[in-house]
Amino acid sequence: VQLQASGGGLVQAGDSLRLSCAASTPRTLSYYVMGWLRQAPGKQREFVASITWSGSITNYADAVKGRFTVSKDKFKNTIYLQMDNLKPDDTALYYCAAKLRSASEYEHWGQGTLVTVSS
Repeated sequence: VQLQASGGGLVQAGDSLRLSCAASTPRTLSYYVMGWLRQAPGKQREFVASITWSGSITNYADAVKGRFTVSKDKFKNTIYLQMDNLKPDDTALYYCAAKLRSASEYEHWGQGTLVTVSS
C-alpha cells in the first residue's frame, strides 16, 4: 500500500484544515485500518484518528475528539482528516498510515504533511 498525504499548511488558531491521503494498492483495502498520526517537534509520534475501510468504524485520540473528523471516499481510495477549531498544540507533521485489522502496528506510511497553527 502506497500512501500520499497532502493538505497541510499554516493557519491561525480557530481555523480549519482538511488533510487528504490517497492510497494506491493492487489489493482491496477492505481488511485495512487507515490512520492519522502526528509528531510535534521534540515529541514522540502519537495517534490522532483512524477509520476501518470496511464498516467505517472510527476512533479518536482524546485531544482531538469533537474537533477532528476522519472519513473516507472508497471510490477515490482516499481518507480525509477534517480538522476544526485548530489549536497551536495541533502543530505537527501529520502522517497517514495503514495496517491490516489483525496487525498491532501500522505497516505502511505516507510521507507526512506539515500543519502549523499560529496563536
